[in-house]
Amino acid sequence: MGRTQRVTGARGFPDRPNHSTPVRVGWRWTLREWDEAGGNMAKWFERMAAIPGVRFTGSPGVAREALAEAHVRPQMSYASLMWPTAEGSTSATPASRHVPVEASGADLVTRVWEALELPGEAMDYHFVLQGAVDRLWSGRRSYPDGLELLEVFAVLDLKLMEAAPQAVSFDTGPVPASFVHVTSVPRLVMLLEREGAFTEALEVAGRLARFGQGQDAVARLSEKMGALAAEVTVGGAA
Repeated sequence: MGRTQRVTGARGFPDRPNHSTPVRVGWRWTLREWDEAGGNMAKWFERMAAIPGVRFTGSPGVAREALAEAHVRPQMSYASLMWPTAEGSTSATPASRHVPVEASGADLVTRVWEALELPGEAMDYHFVLQGAVDRLWSGRRSYPDGLELLEVFAVLDLKLMEAAPQAVSFDTGPVPASFVHVTSVPRLVMLLEREGAFTEALEVAGRLARFGQGQDAVARLSEKMGALAAEVTVGGAA
């Protein structure tokens, strides 16, 4: 979900015999060595809950220790993070590979919760959550219970964006200035508005506006709430 895999056989990138061996093209660097050498390696996390400030303590009902790839660690090769697999290695993180494209219903929900407990980059978790929101909405007639989880995943996605804006940006600088189009949070705004929860919908839309999106919803909801307040005032005066 969200990433194209690039698989490379392990023999193409041999490990350095030891740390004293000079680095040359073709050796596989460890993350620590790459960091010490001043490289700009991609930032990855052991699990989504490890992202600073994300306000997420972990997936409910998931035994992380039972997940096969929970403790898989990448290595740096030619300025790219490569994750070991049974077939060799891949640039796709465990989190990004965990949710099958055919997953739906309760199985989809389980897979998503598990993916959030696997190593990945911030953008991987965003694609996992956003993809789940889109699929649960599409399958709402066959799995109506998914609507409640849809809202949960959309809120989590917004928390992720706020804690790690790089989750929705391809900017390489420390402070992203441009952001990709987000579908999960607008879906939540729409559902809240349908339920008549205008205050909550406006609050969520306002938080999304930080990312250059949702301004139309803010304007619409503000106007709607203003009209409702005016009706209440007139009714009270009468």
